Amino acid sequence: MHQLETQALCYTIDDRNIIQNIDWSIDAGAVVTITGPSGSGKSTFVKLLASLLNPTSGTITFEGQLLRELDPINYRREVSYAVQQPTLFGDTVRENLEFPYQIRKQAFDEQHAIQALQTVDLGKADLDRQVTGLSGGERQRIALLRNVLFPPKVLITDEVTTGLDSDSKNSVHKMLDYFNQKYQMTVIMITHDDEEIQAAQHLYEIKAGQMQEVTNHE
Repeated sequence: MHQLETQALCYTIDDRNIIQNIDWSIDAGAVVTITGPSGSGKSTFVKLLASLLNPTSGTITFEGQLLRELDPINYRREVSYAVQQPTLFGDTVRENLEFPYQIRKQAFDEQHAIQALQTVDLGKADLDRQVTGLSGGERQRIALLRNVLFPPKVLITDEVTTGLDSDSKNSVHKMLDYFNQKYQMTVIMITHDDEEIQAAQHLYEIKAGQMQEVTNHE
């Protein structure tokens, strides 16, 4: 059984077919890269997977159950969506990392948070840094950590490395590898980045709302 699967998935807005009849699946623990021209429907596709948009027609199935029949709050904890321009809140890194505990009504585990920070080349000294003092790369890493402190089954990243310097980009890749290997977290990565496309284990391209697998990208 596939972890996530779409069948005849369509999304139309104002008579424009943004997503057209996509049949696609991913297995638990896989790392998949999705690319394609701007405006081709990539972000719309993953927003449908993340239950942020509802399909016009077709189905999305998660672990054998129709997405529309699942509790959306529980589903979004298991299928998490990370965006290119992260929003941090409060004053400090600590407040952002406390948030996943608060919504689960759990006490903040500082040691766990420090270990998580170390997966993105940050550490204890960064917990009480002001959000306003973080670089763009650091902001992105903190936002991603907030998504995975309680590891979801699936993490969708929508061009999260765009505009990052090579060190920050490497830190993000290291973190994704760590959570994929330690927790078998499935990763779906949207990117335009040539290096990420070349390194893809499984590469798909969306053009004009239709998807195909790319098998000769090496």
